[in-house]
Parts: sequence; structure tokens; C-alpha cells
Amino acid sequence: MTDQSAESSNAGSAFQQQLQRARSGDRAALERVLAHSRQDLRRYAEYHCEINDVEDAVQESLLLISRKLGGLRALEAYTSWLFRIIKRECNRLKRARRHLVLLPTLEEIDGPYYPAPDGLLRDVAAALAAMPAHYREIVLLRDLEGLTIAEIATQLDLHPEAAKARLHRARSLARQYLSPAPEIPEALTVAG
Repeated sequence: MTDQSAESSNAGSAFQQQLQRARSGDRAALERVLAHSRQDLRRYAEYHCEINDVEDAVQESLLLISRKLGGLRALEAYTSWLFRIIKRECNRLKRARRHLVLLPTLEEIDGPYYPAPDGLLRDVAAALAAMPAHYREIVLLRDLEGLTIAEIATQLDLHPEAAKARLHRARSLARQYLSPAPEIPEALTVAG
């Protein structure tokens, strides 16, 4: 027998002794057994439980193991018993979540409050929405995101001079739309 297999055998028999003491009511041995088992339970739960239920499943399983270890007939079956417990707990939590999702909500939950745009803000939003996409994009990149002409040209795959010209045309179009003149450029009319 090699040194590694002898160490493994000694570790296994030491754990069996801890299990026997824990089963007999030794509180310190029970704590060591639960600490040793926690890692295996967590690893199993991470694959079989919902991500938010992992820690709950582990805690509930450890609690059940601590209460029922005295009733375990064959200590050799401890590992499979451990995994059956965590599997059942994961399934129980999944069923509870499924049941919870099917319950109707009695009151609506309000999202964040955004006041309706008014005045100039509403007009600018309408002008941007009415612009052709290539003009809207360049205005947003320059004025909202603060990119330089060189960065915009690179992102849009344009020559820097073409990017400047497109930005100038987009701003002119927006100015025409925002001006109090009664005539709205045809490119900005919204199809209704």
C-alpha cells in the first residue's frame, strides 16, 4: 500500500470515528462532522439548487443532519444520506419558488419615477426621435457621450471631415425643428 492510500485510509477511519462519536451525542464531534460535510453539501447545492437558494439549502440540510444523525443505522451510508438530504432540500426550495411565482401579486410595485419631459426637454427629445438614425446617432455620440470627432469617425467608420459634416447637418436639422418657424422640415415629420 502506498503512503497516499494509507493516509487516505487513516483520514477515512478518523472521520468514521468522528461520525460514531457525533452519533453518540458528542457535541464537539458533531460540529466537526458538520463542518467537514458543509463543503460537500455546498458543492452539490451549487449544481442542483437555484443560485439564491444554495445557502438556505445547505443550512436546512445541516440542521436536519444534526437532528437525525443519531437515527442513521449504517455509518457507511452517511455520504449518500447526506446527498439525498441536500437533493430533497433543493427540490423543496424549487417547488416553493414555483408555487410562489404562480401566486398573483395583490398590489402593483411601482418602478422608478421619471417625470414627463416638459418644455425644452420634451422638444429636444421629439427632435431627436424624429431625426434620421444616422443623424441621431452622431448627435448622441458627440453631445451625450462626449466623444471627440476622431473617436466618432473611428466608431462610425468615417473620415473625420465626413463626421464633422454629418454632425453639422444633424445639428442644423435639429435647430430647424426646434425653431419657432411654422414649417417643419419634411425629414423630421413623424409618421402617425
